Amino acid sequence: MPSYSDGFKGRMVQRMTGPVAISANALSQEVGVPQATLSAWLRNARTISAMTPSKPTSSRAGQPTKKWTAEEKYRIVLEAVGIPDQELGAFLRRNGLHEAQLTDWKELASQAAVSALEGNRPSKKAPAASRDSKRLRDLEVELHRKDKALAEVTALLALKKKWTCSGGTRPRAHRRGTRDDPQCSR
Repeated sequence: MPSYSDGFKGRMVQRMTGPVAISANALSQEVGVPQATLSAWLRNARTISAMTPSKPTSSRAGQPTKKWTAEEKYRIVLEAVGIPDQELGAFLRRNGLHEAQLTDWKELASQAAVSALEGNRPSKKAPAASRDSKRLRDLEVELHRKDKALAEVTALLALKKKWTCSGGTRPRAHRRGTRDDPQCSR
């Protein structure tokens, strides 16, 4: 049984899951690896990727991804706004970015600007919102507990009424709730 490198396995899985995915059967015929082996690699890749935390991807082979500060992100967004679409790809490659990152940063910058212009301070409101949500959760728990207690008392009263109306165990002279009693007719 031939042994395949992890890199080869990764490329085959990528070909079966990429934007122009190819079936395991067609890939098997193309590269000469049994279809069952390719399918097993694909299954393993799906379970492993679901269980392992995502690693930061590198923009260049062997180099870790850059940690961008807020100021750097803002500077990149401002620079990208003035660049024509034809030159945007080169700009992104020069800075080691992907278009999706730039789009996310633009949205964050826009939301922050709107928030600042409206006078909202998210860092100061976050603790208040947290307290409010905790208070709401506590009140909901208390309401649920009281609803259960009320249902229990209602059930006990209904059982007591049935027991009294059916005759109970008191002597007849002291018994309330006989069939002639107006409380039992309800």
